[in-house]
Amino acid sequence: MPKFMLIMRATDETWASMAEVPFEEIIETMGRINDDMVKAGVLVAAEGLDPELSVIVDHSGETPLVTDGPYGETKELFGGFWILDVPSVDEAVEWSKRLPRAPGAKTEIRRIASIDEFPQDNEWIIREREWREQTGQL
Repeated sequence: MPKFMLIMRATDETWASMAEVPFEEIIETMGRINDDMVKAGVLVAAEGLDPELSVIVDHSGETPLVTDGPYGETKELFGGFWILDVPSVDEAVEWSKRLPRAPGAKTEIRRIASIDEFPQDNEWIIREREWREQTGQL
């Protein structure tokens, strides 16, 4: 079954509107959604990201440039994610529609490529497959 990542994106407007909501209410809302995903057997992982602590490594030059992030002029920040094991992008969209609404909030949905989609005779794919088997990921 394919896996999909639901990427939570937020704007300054989103963060401002969320500041008015009691933290306990946010946790309860997200907890109920996560619990529904667990009960449905589709949740693989879910994490929120710290909006303050971020480091950016820019690989566009000859040597990587490291700066504090997030970018100050960013219109949208990646605020958290879910990884779901669902049969289709349509089902991932349906789960995404259940997420809390807030001004400027968006969810990007991306299919996660399976290791089976890469050349199986490649040395690095063989090593990764062995590592995944040793760690119980396959």
